[in-house]
Amino acid sequence: MNLEPASEAREGRIFNAYCDESCHLEHDRIPVMGFGLISVDSSKVRDISREITAIKKDAGCTGELKWTKVSPKNVGFYCDLIDYFFSREELSFRALIVHDKDKLGHSCYNACSHDLFYYKMYYYLIRNVVEYDRDKEWRVYIDIKDTRSALKVHKLREVLASNFHDYDSRMIGKIQQIRSDESAILQMTDFILGAVVYATRAESGSVAKLAVVKRLQEQSKQSLKASTAPWESKFNLFHFHPRKG
Repeated sequence: MNLEPASEAREGRIFNAYCDESCHLEHDRIPVMGFGLISVDSSKVRDISREITAIKKDAGCTGELKWTKVSPKNVGFYCDLIDYFFSREELSFRALIVHDKDKLGHSCYNACSHDLFYYKMYYYLIRNVVEYDRDKEWRVYIDIKDTRSALKVHKLREVLASNFHDYDSRMIGKIQQIRSDESAILQMTDFILGAVVYATRAESGSVAKLAVVKRLQEQSKQSLKASTAPWESKFNLFHFHPRKG
């Protein structure tokens, strides 16, 4: 089943945001975690999804596109995907990168819950996108975390509605969990976010992945290890460094 919405939405009014996370587990010994989204005019979703599928077919790649699948044999394909993202003005990326997970101080700030912090980060990620486009209706799709996450996603919707006084859902039409295999754009979020997190934490490593990171940095014309200006719309990064709790 494919949940990509029909292109019936009025152009420019309804936008979709496809959200994913990277290295979010508390004790995975990776010091960096990331939360990212790709936003796009809802009326363009089907065309862009078809074009991504065509790029995959031309490259002879099958299955989902993921950062973890980047390898020497498909590095050209993933570099082509980066070029495609920057060629389509309808696509925008935003990421929130959290450094030094061991300094998060959950006992002081998050009721001893890494899970609570996880959804706080999603709140800030989505809130800042909506804040800069209050005239739009946003439909948010989040990669399924686990079988217990539906209630927390519902709470996330409530908190965002309260923040914007959006009780009639004019700004945030819905927040829905989907599987990554149901959306090519969600898969692209996984891939680009993975590259940003990898660039942040790795000085060396996979030659193929470092080549993709280099292409992303060249196309974005900025360091992947630094925050962009808040108003940067095409490729927006915010790096968060916690104080020790």
